[in-house]
Amino acid sequence: MSSKPDIYTTKRRGRITNMLFTSACFLATMTCIFLLVLLIWNIIIQGKGWLSWEFIERLPSRFPDKAGIKTALWGSIWLISLTAMFSVPLGVGAALYLEEYAPRSRWRKLIQLNIANLAGVPSIVYGILGLGLFVRALQLERSVLSGALTLTLVVLPIIILASQEALRAVPDSIRRSAYALGATRWQTVWYQVLPASLPGIMTGVILSLSRALGEAAPLIAVGAMAYVPFVPERLTDEFTALPIQIFIWTSRPQEDFHHLAAAGILVLLVVLVSMNAIAIFVRHKYGKKIRW
Repeated sequence: MSSKPDIYTTKRRGRITNMLFTSACFLATMTCIFLLVLLIWNIIIQGKGWLSWEFIERLPSRFPDKAGIKTALWGSIWLISLTAMFSVPLGVGAALYLEEYAPRSRWRKLIQLNIANLAGVPSIVYGILGLGLFVRALQLERSVLSGALTLTLVVLPIIILASQEALRAVPDSIRRSAYALGATRWQTVWYQVLPASLPGIMTGVILSLSRALGEAAPLIAVGAMAYVPFVPERLTDEFTALPIQIFIWTSRPQEDFHHLAAAGILVLLVVLVSMNAIAIFVRHKYGKKIRW
């Protein structure tokens, strides 16, 4: 009988602790949401008067009423397109090899550890690497190709890790069933494992490219800070990007340029939200077709 009060007290303390922890988590979540909404609302107030179709079509200028974001927008489109072309095949291919083909050895563990570490390296380090390797050593100069290759280095470890997690989520019973029916390893991976993991892979890829779209530090390191009054047409052309253009406008002392920066942030947010919406759509569409 003497042990019952102790049990009841422990349960009561557990309920109180659970309630306090839940309340703290809820408060932290609501604080983050409130700050995010406040920042977005402030940006909308500052930039809505400058956001127009002419703003998107105009070239950059030293006069605020004539400045636009056309070159930066197209530069970002070039960068993301090339980055996707380079990083997606390499990242997904590396993940497939590590998960489906590589033997479970110390070398694989070492490579896996290095990839995980590279995913946490600050992007400015990749910018310095891109400056030394692509701009100077390979003499690609301050071109769109140099910027895209540098961003590829930034997102490649993230794509590999996200693809590996998607491949690990596929049950081993699917692989064993394919092998039991006489399928080769290639047929099993291509026709069974890869389609089943496609929603997770595509989600990781698009979210990684969304991060690359908002990166400014590595692009500044490779020389995208220059004034570019034209839209890139070749891989060797100079470029600028949306984060760079926003950074340039915010560094100007004139108040009008700050409003232009807010309008540029709205354009960048629209692009980022669109890419995240595509990720959600892809995951939902292809996820419905998978029945394990």
